[in-house]
Amino acid sequence: MSTPANVDVGDDTRETLGALALGDPDLLAAGLEVRADWKARSHLDDRSYALVKLAALIALDAPPASYVWQVGNAIAEGATAEDILGVLIAVAPQVGGPRIVSAAPEIMVALGLTLPDGM
Repeated sequence: MSTPANVDVGDDTRETLGALALGDPDLLAAGLEVRADWKARSHLDDRSYALVKLAALIALDAPPASYVWQVGNAIAEGATAEDILGVLIAVAPQVGGPRIVSAAPEIMVALGLTLPDGM
């Protein structure tokens, strides 16, 4: 294990990192405003935008909470469980089996499904 770097961190950076770690609502709201602007600039409909973001999470091997959030967003925008499965299948050749196997149970949990026995 490596030791933490001894880096000179400015007060603004320290405060912003601390606020992010604590989930500061004002800072997070500012991020949501930026996301809304990017969504508008994408020219995708809301459902497609939500599904593309889910594909990105799969490719990144995102943490479980990200799936709960994004699957919920996709469903709220009119996507179905079948659409979500379609995204998983569509990205499989690009991201590989390990990412698909990692994402599938997270998507199942986000959809409120019971995981298969042996998991």
